[in-house]
Amino acid sequence: MDRALPTSTSFFANVDDVVDRLAATGYLADRGTATAVFLADRLGKPLLIEGPAGVGKTELARAVAETTGAELIRLQCYEGVDEARALYEWNHAKQILRIQAGSNDVSDGWDATKADVFSEEFLLSRPLLTAIRSEDPAVLLVDETDKADIEIEGLLLEVLSDFAVTVPELGTITAKRKPFVVLTSNATRELSEALKRRCLFLHLDFPDAELERKILVSRVPELPEAVAEQLVKTVRVLRGMQLKKLPSVAETIDWGRTLLALGLDTLDDDAVRATMGVVLKHQSDQLRAATELRLN
Repeated sequence: MDRALPTSTSFFANVDDVVDRLAATGYLADRGTATAVFLADRLGKPLLIEGPAGVGKTELARAVAETTGAELIRLQCYEGVDEARALYEWNHAKQILRIQAGSNDVSDGWDATKADVFSEEFLLSRPLLTAIRSEDPAVLLVDETDKADIEIEGLLLEVLSDFAVTVPELGTITAKRKPFVVLTSNATRELSEALKRRCLFLHLDFPDAELERKILVSRVPELPEAVAEQLVKTVRVLRGMQLKKLPSVAETIDWGRTLLALGLDTLDDDAVRATMGVVLKHQSDQLRAATELRLN
């Protein structure tokens, strides 16, 4: 099949364009994040985003897809995910039915039957192959890459090196248009150096207080400024504790919406105690927070 290099169409004019267009989707990016997105777009390289859970890694991929009008194609990684779930597999049940339906007609022989059942009609395309075959703009999100087995990294290397997939029965399928690729990792294990070399790298941490306040106000505009400031300060105190799970930015937003729904105009001890379950999802974390915040 044709192995011509896939085209790569730039989505963004410059870094400021990234900042502005992501903001229009509700994603407030700092300049470092916007620069990484711009370079990944302009250079046609995958963007590996590493950082703790809840800092907006997945949301960044969604925001890029939304602002560019691209289809978001997501591969959710987990322990045991294999090539069949990531790349493609054959619809065996449909193949068997076709073989059984033609079992009385042996004139064409097995070669013809094989060519029939290993054709496009029976191919089940999974996220990686779907992204490679897409002729329209696409954002390929390989989410929580660190949860997958090392074999999947090898598969990603093969796919992302040439943006091509070989299906033995059909030949090599090469992307006509490169997808914008985002890989995320919570750093639960080290990814291979070979995979990292293929990517641009961005470390995302929890935003500083001012940026988080802006994010909160943009997502919950009805929340009074004073309450937003109290809430962000409290969340930052919680993140400084030895908790099983630190509050995410999404949970900060949920907390703001909770206070608004309850009609609370201050974040006092009673309000924190009553709504703590919105941001802390472990009993041990709630007990520690109650102790360290000295809630009555």
